[in-house]
Amino acid sequence: MKKYLIIFISLIALSSCKKFLDIQPESDVSKEELFSSEEGFKEALNGAYVGLAGANLYGGNLTFSNLDIMAQNYQFTDANFIRIAAFDYTLTAYVQKISVIWTHSYKQIGNLNQILSVIDQRKELFRDQNYEIVKGEALALRAYMHFDLLRMFGASYQNNPSFKAMPYVTTVDTKPTPFSTVTEVIDKAIADLQEAKTLLRGKDPILPASYVVGYPTGEKATELKNPSLFLQNRRHRMNYYAVAGTLARVYLYKNDKVNALSNAKEVIDSQKFPWTLQADFFADDVSKRDRIFYNELVFGWYVPQSREQLIGLFSRVNPDYSATADQINSIYNLGTVGADDWRYKQWFRLVRDANQSDRFYLQKYIVNTTPLTNLHPLMAPAIRLSEMYLIAAESSFDTNPGTAVDYFNTFRVHRGIGTNVSASISKPDFINLLKGEYRKEFYGESQSFFMHKRLNLDIITTAGFIYSASDKIFVFPLPIEEQANRN
Repeated sequence: MKKYLIIFISLIALSSCKKFLDIQPESDVSKEELFSSEEGFKEALNGAYVGLAGANLYGGNLTFSNLDIMAQNYQFTDANFIRIAAFDYTLTAYVQKISVIWTHSYKQIGNLNQILSVIDQRKELFRDQNYEIVKGEALALRAYMHFDLLRMFGASYQNNPSFKAMPYVTTVDTKPTPFSTVTEVIDKAIADLQEAKTLLRGKDPILPASYVVGYPTGEKATELKNPSLFLQNRRHRMNYYAVAGTLARVYLYKNDKVNALSNAKEVIDSQKFPWTLQADFFADDVSKRDRIFYNELVFGWYVPQSREQLIGLFSRVNPDYSATADQINSIYNLGTVGADDWRYKQWFRLVRDANQSDRFYLQKYIVNTTPLTNLHPLMAPAIRLSEMYLIAAESSFDTNPGTAVDYFNTFRVHRGIGTNVSASISKPDFINLLKGEYRKEFYGESQSFFMHKRLNLDIITTAGFIYSASDKIFVFPLPIEEQANRN
């Protein structure tokens, strides 16, 4: 880990970073100058967000890339994509991409640790609630990153909680951090998230009723009304409810359904995040359609720089990723409950290719060339209201099937599916329905793969080929230079 632990603050950035561009980040003087003011801490945190939202991480590789290919959502003629869909971790390009994900993840963890290493000694620099917000967001982002690395490079908790997964890095040090087991990584992430939640409770501007979630140009929305730019658009940052949502996700991974349900309900019961209206999802003016259910985002990455990449992946002529009619028909259950599914109707464009085959192009991330006409900015979803309903449904089922199907049916009604599931459904059938909804809801978002891994479920292609659930398909190989450290 040594080469990845000595990481200094990334002075990328947002326009307000300009005064720091002449600082040499390798020197102690630079660090002292950067963290000599509240603005310096804000800049360091903003730099971490920019790095995390870049193409190497959530603005590309961790949202729109190989994880979604391995969920069997597309069909390819490109040999490399075919090998990725077949879980061929020996492919050179894939080995390199995995190394990039690992390296850049720990780089941003290092940047966050730089903030956390000094913030308590500089508490007097902060005004109002900004100390709690900066520290809370940094802790939560550190946990979020480690947990996603675990979901890639570690065995699942259900399969092997003692598996030596990865280092959970919390210090800025020249010494390598020992590898932690799956259980240890989860517990450390939970500790960071719980501390972040405590810090943000009562301090986050998103909490009061006066903070109204909505579209940027909406009359009722107040997300841009705070006079402090730093405190605006809380859903674009790791806000209090995003921390609760991440905790729900982590606890479910640990099979702690009591705490998973508690945190998911906290997001749901806040009623802070309204279901997207059908009128907005199907707006006659195509430039004003809300294709990503923007108001339901509890947290998302702001990724305007990903626009051209997304066009190339999904929506240009002959895009890199597209699906067959059979795939989409199967995923969205068009022969049964899916005929009126909003997502099927709005997210896909049917194109007949040169071979007279029907292909479906994903439209979820389309933004207009004149951004001012869009209802919302370009986002890579991170935590959704819908996921909280799915977590609540799964977490409730063993103790209260009626409540579980209520959560599930409420979610599906807001996706145009009016057919209710009965409380007498068996657990295997219910899990199968949940699996299907994860695949539909998070198409193009890389979450379906993680559900299969968490529950140790086989991955089945549209053609019926089965990739048996095992570490062979679910555990990413470490970068070569890190493999010795695990042992």
